Amino acid sequence: MNDADAIRIVEASVADAPAVAGLHARSWRTAYRGALSDAYLDGPIEAERLEVWQGRLQRPAANQFVALAWQDAQPTGFVCAFGGEDATWGTFIDNLHVAQAAQGAGIGRRLMQEAARWSLRRFPDCGMYLWVLASNAPAQGFYQRIGGQPVGTGLWQPPDGTELPKLRYAWHDLSALAGLT
Repeated sequence: MNDADAIRIVEASVADAPAVAGLHARSWRTAYRGALSDAYLDGPIEAERLEVWQGRLQRPAANQFVALAWQDAQPTGFVCAFGGEDATWGTFIDNLHVAQAAQGAGIGRRLMQEAARWSLRRFPDCGMYLWVLASNAPAQGFYQRIGGQPVGTGLWQPPDGTELPKLRYAWHDLSALAGLT
């Protein structure tokens, strides 16, 4: 059995909020060090992310999908999507995070496939998109490897009060991303 076979992906529940929030905070601390303020990354990020995820999982939006990946009884990644969020771009991937130690094991790809399959079932005429920091070259490379195309730019205003350039990546053919073709 390879590492990808040992990955279990489940739809997240409110009981998973601490695991999701912890993954989110650790991911931001690693990927966004130097972009977000150290005061935020070293301070209130865990409590702030827990509040966000408890709210999202206790009172999910009707078009929300959150899936959590487990490997060896440890939460290793998650994806959060909002189906049909944009009339032009379709389903919005608001979050995709994989624990640093688990990167390269296929977890990010599997989570994106799950989100694409969910979107195809619930919002069949939509594409899918996400925003990534312009400074996050490793994530951009990953999105390009799984078929994402850069299609726009914008500015992100994270919770620490900074303003950072971001890039939109889009998928127009979700059946290919979902592994259905």
